[in-house]
Amino acid sequence: MGCTQSRIALPAYDWAAAVDDDKAGLILRSKEPETPADSASLSSSRQLSSFNTLPRTSSSAAALRSHPSSPYPQFRPPPPYSSLSHGFRTMRTDADKKPSPTPVDPTSFGNTDQAYTRHLALDLTVDFDRSVLAGSVTHRVRVANADASEVVFDTKYLVIQGVEVAPAPATDPAAMTATDFRTVDYHLAAPHPKFGRALHVSLGHDTRVVDSEYLVRIRYETTHESSALQFLTPEQTAGKQHPYLFTQCQAIHARTMVPCQDSPGVKLTYEASIHAPQPLTALMSALSTGHTAAAEGKTTTFTFRQDTAMPSYLIALVVGNLQGKEIGPRSTVWTEPEVVDAAAWEFVDTEKFIEIAERLLTPYQWGRYDLLVVPPSFPFGGMENPCLTFVTPTLLAGDRSLVDVVAHEISHSWTGNLVTTKDWTSFWLNEGWTVFVERKILGRMHGEPVRQFAAILGWKELETAVRFYGADHPFTALNVDLTDQDPDDAFSTVPYEKGFNLLFYLEKHLGGPEIFEPYMKAYIRHFAGQSISEAQWKDFLVYYFKEYHPAGEKEAERLLGEVDWDAWLNKPGMPPVTPQFDQTLMKDCQHLAERWQTAAGQKDQDDAYTGFKSSDLADFSTDQTAVFMELLLEADPLPTAAVEALGKTYEFPTVRNAEVRFRWQMVALRARYIPIFDAVVTFVLEQGRMKYIRPLYRSLYAAGDEGAKLARKTFSENRGIYHPIAAAQLAKDLELA
Repeated sequence: MGCTQSRIALPAYDWAAAVDDDKAGLILRSKEPETPADSASLSSSRQLSSFNTLPRTSSSAAALRSHPSSPYPQFRPPPPYSSLSHGFRTMRTDADKKPSPTPVDPTSFGNTDQAYTRHLALDLTVDFDRSVLAGSVTHRVRVANADASEVVFDTKYLVIQGVEVAPAPATDPAAMTATDFRTVDYHLAAPHPKFGRALHVSLGHDTRVVDSEYLVRIRYETTHESSALQFLTPEQTAGKQHPYLFTQCQAIHARTMVPCQDSPGVKLTYEASIHAPQPLTALMSALSTGHTAAAEGKTTTFTFRQDTAMPSYLIALVVGNLQGKEIGPRSTVWTEPEVVDAAAWEFVDTEKFIEIAERLLTPYQWGRYDLLVVPPSFPFGGMENPCLTFVTPTLLAGDRSLVDVVAHEISHSWTGNLVTTKDWTSFWLNEGWTVFVERKILGRMHGEPVRQFAAILGWKELETAVRFYGADHPFTALNVDLTDQDPDDAFSTVPYEKGFNLLFYLEKHLGGPEIFEPYMKAYIRHFAGQSISEAQWKDFLVYYFKEYHPAGEKEAERLLGEVDWDAWLNKPGMPPVTPQFDQTLMKDCQHLAERWQTAAGQKDQDDAYTGFKSSDLADFSTDQTAVFMELLLEADPLPTAAVEALGKTYEFPTVRNAEVRFRWQMVALRARYIPIFDAVVTFVLEQGRMKYIRPLYRSLYAAGDEGAKLARKTFSENRGIYHPIAAAQLAKDLELA
């Protein structure tokens, strides 16, 4: 999901200075997904395949090994891959001995230790008149236990119209149809207030064999309460002519769009037929296989196929008046025609991000990497839907200063999508890893000081989150107890930034990038296609460095023994170790903030601000401006005269960059500067990105009686413009839920 920090205006990329361009050779072999915990189906173009690689030492490791004064013994490269596994031949942990068909997921009803979905086929009609999806889903279910009598799916806010079951044709492992479907009993359990209703489907009374498969066809409709879907009226789009639909399934909203085993521990492939009214276009988190206009000329059927196994939360659909413009050899940006040129200009460097990520990790496995600029109500900065990343229009700053959100979403193609957390209790395995890779990309493109400065901003946002929750709140731990908890309620910068800082600390503690980056590649290769637990992550990390650390096993054991794992993973609050970041880009921010704080403290305010000039920010990046204002937010609230001078000097009220605009309004609200209220209302009604609207609504609500009344009134009168995920959280923030 979209990273929560702001973005930086960056210098040009020096390709001559690129490092770590070592490319491992690929050996492709056919393999279908096996179990949810061991699904390693990887696609090259649209072919179902997975890969083995023969790792080679990086140039930095080779230099370390061969340098005559090196204190380390000869570097031992990881062994070649076995064709019988997705990891090193010698690597076995307790968690890896027999991958479970399903991890226990506290947020899913799926009985995936008994039977689990391997593939699903959607056949859905988009009904804009009723704002629903109607049709069917067919699951290809594999039996994991011979005693299984049923398969259980997650549902929420769905109308189930009927269920049929048939033995899957054994002669065709890809078949999703059968001639002997029979209507079977099914049962919808009582609703859980957060997780919906379990759909129990009988598999019949015949003898079942482990690894045998069934087709389960469910006819259903969504409802107006389906939180994965947002239907927009023509007036809510840029063109004002056609309706629009987009979906957002993370974390547990896929069950409101399709009956499924809605757990990140279950990986599946999928295909889809989407029937949409003409002249609209449908796109999905899958590769297009064509489209056909109906004879009556009213609808078009779009077909898709995703042959790389992925969890249900990555199923995504958009239907609207869409136009695409190519921005790279494997990338097209899609959006409404009115903004497609601006979007194409903004995201022109997408291919550079992908290529650097491939050098850092492994070759890109999803075929296409397209971007969709979603209408303003999209609740996140970006969503890493495979083949089609969704991004907020707030990134269209006009100067490419915010586009490294794309680096974050591209990084998810490996960390999150290819290697996935087994459940939402360890969300940091997705997001902390992704922020870490994202900043590696920034460092490759723009230099290490830029990477370090982005980390400083992230640390400050982590401090803000911990202050908001309280240092003892369980949601500030990396490992979160989600028993009877909606994962959305625990969503914050904590898994992003605390997770990043754990990996940043480990990299430095274990010897630096030249030692840690080969591990990153090994981690992806070992777990590609799987959903893993925190224990599996740690076991492999310990194994890898004990086996391959250039200083030897004993030194690796000593270094790993110094890590306070419990404090990092389980304790709430800030990390147990405060990192030392490069301060090169920080010093000017601190100096300017200190000048403003000194001026704000003067008794005579009439002439206190005459020494400030617009040129103060002339050489600042977007991130530096953001950090400058974060420093002001950490200090005492500014007096009214200081807020007025700040806005006038730097023309903040007219800035369109969303990151700067947001922080300017936060500084003014903290000072209870009433003239900012109208601008805040305008901003929260222009877009629905939760990173901005939730803090702004909360700060307006806290800005005295007038602010509280305005916050509630604005939300109550405009709730319908927000995505259901955002609206639910805002209602809680404003004590209206």
